[in-house]
Amino acid sequence: MQLPTSLSGADERAGTAPRHRPHDVPPDADARRAAAPAVVFGQARLTIEDILALARRTRSARLSTDPVWQDRIRRGVSALHAHLAAGRPVYGVTTGYGDACVVDVPMSLIEALPAQLTRYHGCGMGEWLDAPAVRAVLACRLASLAQGYSAVRPELLDALVHLLAHDVLPRIPSEGSVGASGDLTPLSYVAATLIGERDVTYRARLCAASEALAATGGAPITLAPKEGLALMNGTAVMTALASLAFARSRTLARLAARLTALTTVALDGRAAHFHPTLFDAKPHEGQRDAARWIRDDLTGRTEPPEARLQDRYSLRCAPHVIGVLVDALSWVRRDVENEINSANDNPLIDPDTGEVHHGGNFYGGHIAFAMDSLKTAVANLADLMDRQLALLVDDKFNNGLPRNLSGATGPRAPINHGFKAVQIGASAWAAEALKHTMPASVFSRSTESHNQDKVSMGTIAARDCLRVLTLTEQVGAAHTLAVAQAVKLRLRHSPDAAPLPAALRAWLDTVTAQSPFVDEDRALEHELRAVRAWLADGGDLPHDD
Repeated sequence: MQLPTSLSGADERAGTAPRHRPHDVPPDADARRAAAPAVVFGQARLTIEDILALARRTRSARLSTDPVWQDRIRRGVSALHAHLAAGRPVYGVTTGYGDACVVDVPMSLIEALPAQLTRYHGCGMGEWLDAPAVRAVLACRLASLAQGYSAVRPELLDALVHLLAHDVLPRIPSEGSVGASGDLTPLSYVAATLIGERDVTYRARLCAASEALAATGGAPITLAPKEGLALMNGTAVMTALASLAFARSRTLARLAARLTALTTVALDGRAAHFHPTLFDAKPHEGQRDAARWIRDDLTGRTEPPEARLQDRYSLRCAPHVIGVLVDALSWVRRDVENEINSANDNPLIDPDTGEVHHGGNFYGGHIAFAMDSLKTAVANLADLMDRQLALLVDDKFNNGLPRNLSGATGPRAPINHGFKAVQIGASAWAAEALKHTMPASVFSRSTESHNQDKVSMGTIAARDCLRVLTLTEQVGAAHTLAVAQAVKLRLRHSPDAAPLPAALRAWLDTVTAQSPFVDEDRALEHELRAVRAWLADGGDLPHDD
């Protein structure tokens, strides 16, 4: 596989329109997507993988054709209309928003109210969400509205499917949400697109939403009562980002295990540290999994005769570090998928009883805690990989490898410094990742006239987690290039050593095709960026599920 050379959307800065990228949408994506089963929005429970497939455009979206579900959607709308006809108050329909819930809206203005909500929330700032993130946001909002508690018309659901089908992507700023009352400001950009306002990205260029809708056979819709609130008053942005974070975290767990195996080879370390008896005696499942992955990668390796009795902690305890993340992913999946499959706006309209329930399902506490926890586990991998890399480059600890893994020989050897600066960079990225582990959820701020006086900060936690992931992937890219160099140096130093297991050899071949052996110092920035993007996209690493 050729590694991608373009940057991920996380590297784009505010003011730069998102771009389509080779690793985002492959050239044959349309044919593959048409052949794959659609993600069906209706009564069936969706998974993180469903959201990821839509984010990556490997599957298409469609609404369920089940008449029972379709009737449920219509009955929710009818129940809302019955309340209005009876003159009963409904928050955000017959009242103002937030603290203005005490303000009555006259019937003559009820139709105009939803668009007003979208307009005054058009104040987001910060970097723009990249294309996969925006698609994930659309999918998560559609999943919530498809629960049938939001009293939105089928036409609105069709309009969201249209955006996904034609890749008309609202330009969503990443900053401005406190995570309750949901992701109001960023989701206003989705609502604005549906009514033909603000900018979108379509066919790799920035244009007006109305222009993109017209070009794809769509048209702006007029939001019915409650539909603006239903679109905006929920957790779709934080949940979308959490879904993307989950996938990248899972890849990093496998990467850290593979790099531990390769570092063990490069340092002439001991595979015995990963013996199954050790992990049966301390039976954390994630720890067992990590040890098994490392053990599988070292299959056939014999212990070097001069090996230390015990390797340093960053090798010997690697499964114990990686295992924390692996175990965390099980409950993170549970909480993220519960959020995906939840009705998380307010109020909810029960289509079976006709009751209106005013509550707080927009609160993103579970996502906030999941992301705060996940970023800590991921940052620990950054620290682990940085420590392993520090051992590789230091000739006091690397068991006979050249200083800084320099591959230079002959008269120019004294002026070559190999991976010295790469290790400095990795240490900086690891430090920044660790700095970002301060939990966002404990920084609740009272806002909106003390109506939103306890908020989740879930979207900030998710953005922090993505930043930690990018930094950790950068450390992983540095470690990947360094360990590839180290293994080659070890084989040069010990030509009679046992050959690498096939899986490790094939993976290193992919790495070195993009970043050849460093025999003379060269700038490695572009190679590091390409490898980081490859790792973020899965890195050709195995997954058990």
